Amino acid sequence: MGRRGEESARLGKGLGRHDLHKRVVVTGMGVVSPIGNDLETFWTNLVTGKGAVREITRFDVSQYSTRIGAELPAFDPVDYMDRKLAKRTDRFTQYGLAAASMALEQASLSQVRSPQRAGVLFGTGIGGIETLCDQFNVLLERGPGRVSPFFIPTMIANMAGAQIAMRFNFKGPNETVVTACASSSNAVGDAFRIIQRGDADVMLAGGAEAPFVPLAFAGFCALRAMSTCNDEPGRAMRPFDAQRDGFVMGEGAGMLVLESLEHARERGATILGQISGYGTTADAYHITAPPPDGEGAIQAMRVALDDAGLLPHEVDYINAHGTSTPANDRAETIAIKTLFGDYAKKIVISSTKSMIGHLLGAAGAVELIATFLTINRSVIPPTINLCMPDEECDLDYVPNHARQEEVHAALSNSFGFGGQNACLVARRFVS
Repeated sequence: MGRRGEESARLGKGLGRHDLHKRVVVTGMGVVSPIGNDLETFWTNLVTGKGAVREITRFDVSQYSTRIGAELPAFDPVDYMDRKLAKRTDRFTQYGLAAASMALEQASLSQVRSPQRAGVLFGTGIGGIETLCDQFNVLLERGPGRVSPFFIPTMIANMAGAQIAMRFNFKGPNETVVTACASSSNAVGDAFRIIQRGDADVMLAGGAEAPFVPLAFAGFCALRAMSTCNDEPGRAMRPFDAQRDGFVMGEGAGMLVLESLEHARERGATILGQISGYGTTADAYHITAPPPDGEGAIQAMRVALDDAGLLPHEVDYINAHGTSTPANDRAETIAIKTLFGDYAKKIVISSTKSMIGHLLGAAGAVELIATFLTINRSVIPPTINLCMPDEECDLDYVPNHARQEEVHAALSNSFGFGGQNACLVARRFVS
């Protein structure tokens, strides 16, 4: 067959360099997002370019420099859990439980056969900040004796993953990742590794964020990281556009069911795609800004491609981090051009954040779900509001309208404060 023929056969099976490790497939996905609390609504609004940015309704924003956000549409936690549990969980946990329920339902996995071989890896940037703020107000107004005994076990960041495990009897590995806006991508990547090395058969992986509280919002305003396009909220989130002035905060959750291929086949599961590569790096540069040359992002993508056994020209699509901040969009573009060379001009790229806002720690998982839907349905979601291209952002970002195109291999990028970088390789499943 020859070396090149053997390599092509190996890549066709999506084995990458981990030939002796288990293949990892996706069998279920669940999402709660500003543009829809189920997969079909989410997808329909993505491909039609329906944005979710509006003036914030959850609290009075009249004194804030930014007054807009991408809040979830009507969400009732009792649709996914009983009232008692809803009262004792923070909003971010409720979002995570809802997305996990939907993912397991799609996977037809209401009960696992070996609970010790099923785990949860969860990501969040801020965790239970709504509970923290509420109980701090109780302390100030009513004294320490009135602080809830459920305060700590409701607020701590690992509680969403713990509640998911308790709800579905997942007794295997259970960890929570906090790497800012890369959190849920790192969670999926780490779950991928756990199954690869044979430590679990099934993992629920993803993340959630519920950051719409005055304190968190004021903090991001103070950083001057968010858009102040308050008079035109529908145009505020505009990645790669020359007039972009910051991101728009969003909220929600995304969860995926990952399984070893053997386990999925044994139970006759429908396979939605496979994860074949994962790269994670640190910029070691700045607490909020990416290095101008995109070095950390380059290395994360390079490691992920090498892990998947993919050559750069075999990538069809990149779901960009694309935050609509001047520094990030420029650095990500430079990183793609540096890694992919002349081929960068041919890769199709889009930022789904342009419609759903920036879901912070939940962003990576939700965007990976969008990436798998893109692969399965051969439609590239657009980057909306891209009306005045930035000369320094000169790649194909699918401006304003979805595009019909087959995608076999894709990257999903996530970069977070502190210089946290994560890249996942999603591929069409080949048996």
